[in-house]
Amino acid sequence: MRKIIVLSFISLDGVMQAPGGPEEDTSAGFKYGGWTVPYFDGFLGNIMGQQMSGRSDLLLGRKTFEIFASYWPEHESDWAGINSVTKYVVSRTMTEHSWDRTLFLKDVEEIKTIKNGAGPNIQVHGSGNLIQTLLKNDLVDGFWLKIFPVTLGAGKRLFAEGTVPASFRLTESQVSPSGVIIADYVRAGGVKTGSF
Repeated sequence: MRKIIVLSFISLDGVMQAPGGPEEDTSAGFKYGGWTVPYFDGFLGNIMGQQMSGRSDLLLGRKTFEIFASYWPEHESDWAGINSVTKYVVSRTMTEHSWDRTLFLKDVEEIKTIKNGAGPNIQVHGSGNLIQTLLKNDLVDGFWLKIFPVTLGAGKRLFAEGTVPASFRLTESQVSPSGVIIADYVRAGGVKTGSF
């Protein structure tokens, strides 16, 4: 069985919307696009490079796929192997694309089939709506989070309504010189409770 790992940039208040630029996602009037840029340094760049250099396939929502497909095919030197990994795209409207090794999925059942099959682990980047579907269907095996020292007040959140209660175990953590917390988690069963 393959593992699905969500890589996400989030604010202290859990917002993941439009981390990379002002026009990336302005839905619902979001006006802070590019909020990660002032904190992105070489340290964080190296971490991202390490996490993106493994042999993992990608699972993407349509909007994130379109952003990736407009840039990465011609910039493989910045993400070695991006053109040779399989890109699974969940979309109700797209069914084909010229980017090598792109396959389109229609629903959760197709995601489950891929997850239960053989192959490398699967990384999810961006893809806020898709992540909500994965969380509601208990399909996330781990998170590689970058938590930025900023609150945004509004915007699409990583953990929205419908998230299945679950426990996670911290496997690695670091702090960048600009104050970004890098925290990697793996699934650790159900929620345990107690009392003091």
